[in-house]
Amino acid sequence: MPLDIEKEPPASDWQTDVFDVLKTHDIKHIVYVPDAGHSVAIRMAEADADIHSVVLTTEEEGIGYLAGAWLGGERGALLLQSSGVGNCINTLALQACARFPLLMVVTMRGEWAEFNGWQTPMGQATEGTLRQMGVMTWKADQPEDVAPLLHGAATMAFHGDSATALLLSQRLIGEKEWIK
Repeated sequence: MPLDIEKEPPASDWQTDVFDVLKTHDIKHIVYVPDAGHSVAIRMAEADADIHSVVLTTEEEGIGYLAGAWLGGERGALLLQSSGVGNCINTLALQACARFPLLMVVTMRGEWAEFNGWQTPMGQATEGTLRQMGVMTWKADQPEDVAPLLHGAATMAFHGDSATALLLSQRLIGEKEWIK
């Protein structure tokens, strides 16, 4: 039976840019469910003594964690895949009611060249769903767009107590392979 296995992409500048922008914005907490698209930023966060890196059981835990980090005076970011956005819908109400900064970086599935039909429904609904929940979104399709878009999203989150998300398109990340 074929498996949906994400092979880890080779590190590229845009992947390093994600970590560098988070670091520039004084992120002290990076919370995530493991994902190949975020693997470079995750490894860099785990190696950085100034950042507390937390593996989540499910993505919505990250929203509560980041609310607590903000109450404690520190900034954080949630790294997740588009399928995990569906797990966060109810919990996004916490940000809408409490108005704390919420910065999310979302690797997309269910877009260009997707081979796993289970990824398509949420992948197609991710941006609209986030916007309906009051999250401002931007999408990076080109490597040179990642750093400025993430900087803008972080600025708006942390200076406006807003919920923001940068969506990293499947074309940017690269095509996944179906392993037989």
